[in-house]
Amino acid sequence: MNPQLEAAWQLHCFFTERQIPYFVIGGIAVQFWGEPRLTRDVDITIVVEPGEERGVAEDLLQHFPARIENALDFALQHRVVLLAIPSLCEVDISLGFPGYEGQAAQRAVEYDIGDGRVIRLCSAEDLIIHKLVAGRPQDIADVEGVLLRQKGRLDLAYIRHWLSQFAEALETPDLLATFEQLRQKVAD
Repeated sequence: MNPQLEAAWQLHCFFTERQIPYFVIGGIAVQFWGEPRLTRDVDITIVVEPGEERGVAEDLLQHFPARIENALDFALQHRVVLLAIPSLCEVDISLGFPGYEGQAAQRAVEYDIGDGRVIRLCSAEDLIIHKLVAGRPQDIADVEGVLLRQKGRLDLAYIRHWLSQFAEALETPDLLATFEQLRQKVAD
């Protein structure tokens, strides 16, 4: 078993037992929706009600080793819990909000990783949104791969709606334009 998928399975069990909505983003989702590439870690977003961040982060840090000192303080300040799954890989768990991330969790799809074990991946549309908001060169390349592989199967109105919302909230007006440029590039 791939170490990242095994780590994702362990976290699936943890979140399912606690009824915490989650979805896998990052390299694992890219392998499913876009052009496969090497990934060394697992990126997951969980939906956390406001005011419950400390309890959820403490629970995670009691069950999985932290990758940094003062991991709880870091998690509460940056809304990311940095963990390691022993003998497997590093994990970044984003503490998402019920709004957009709650909707993305509802849209997540099941992905069978073998032996009847299923994890939840973000939708292709939500992967594009996450990657464009992050905006690093690898993220942009990943979006191109998803656009190519999922051509004609994407809910473009959903992507445009959320990119517009994030563009306004993050004061990054070029988000939607970047998406349209990538979409046009893939169409050519």
